[in-house]
Amino acid sequence: MTKVLIATEKPFAASAVEGIKDILTQAGFETVLLEKYADKSALLKAVEDVDAIIIRSDVIDNDVFDAAKNLKIVVRAGAGYDNVDLNSATQHNVCVMNTPGQNANAVAELVIGMLLFGARNRFNGTSGSELMGKKLGLLAYGNVGRNVARIAKGIGMEIYAFDPFTPKESMEKEGVKHVDTKEDLFKTCDVISLHIPATPETKGSINYELISMMPKKAVLVNTARKEIIDEEGVFKAMKDREDIKYYTDITPGNDAAMKEFGDRYFATPKKMGAQTGEANNNAGLAAANQIVDFIKNGVEKFRVNK
Repeated sequence: MTKVLIATEKPFAASAVEGIKDILTQAGFETVLLEKYADKSALLKAVEDVDAIIIRSDVIDNDVFDAAKNLKIVVRAGAGYDNVDLNSATQHNVCVMNTPGQNANAVAELVIGMLLFGARNRFNGTSGSELMGKKLGLLAYGNVGRNVARIAKGIGMEIYAFDPFTPKESMEKEGVKHVDTKEDLFKTCDVISLHIPATPETKGSINYELISMMPKKAVLVNTARKEIIDEEGVFKAMKDREDIKYYTDITPGNDAAMKEFGDRYFATPKKMGAQTGEANNNAGLAAANQIVDFIKNGVEKFRVNK
């Protein structure tokens, strides 16, 4: 019998776990649950005889692949997959997938929520500003970017985007203004929302030079990945430009220093983009369905390793 491990140091909601189990049971698979594990040894023990693993932010590295002799597929319930060693997966003949789009609306609502929170001075009773009429720049126009654009258009924001992988015609058809470079995006927009993955090309790419190009009273929002930010560059830009604000759901390594900027800086206590019951369920159920489709039918639609 195919055995599937749900390995989540940060557990799914109980309803999501039940939904995942139902899908796997109906397929004739066995489900094993490992939640809130204290150390890596528990994970290494749990993977020894499983055929598939569903994870969230859990790290799946070469040690895990070495220990999991029967492993055929790992599905990361979410869009990012930098917590999985893709090269090792390929060397061990393991398919790695993500579940793109399942958390997109949750992340997009968080972006807009932080923008409203900041624009109205954290609801402290003083006079703030409105988002209507402001220029919003999306760095990447994938599932999350599209959802941010959808909500922001309802507020009356003017939407711009840079994404070398999305045709200009597709953006313009959806009422989004295409720009040719990320530099143009930063120079043009009052608000920049980041939605790029952490890759060798993007790590540390949001730097002092880019941020310094932003218009007066600009806002930078990061709900993507910590690694894409040059933290010292952000800090320096905010020291040089007392009008710039930075909001994120990924606490920077220099959080204590960033707090010197007062209301110009805001970070949630932990990564919160996908922290809704709906997103939790969507991603978990998608992961279970993808495992069933892969094991039974060989479908690799969302494979991310070669």
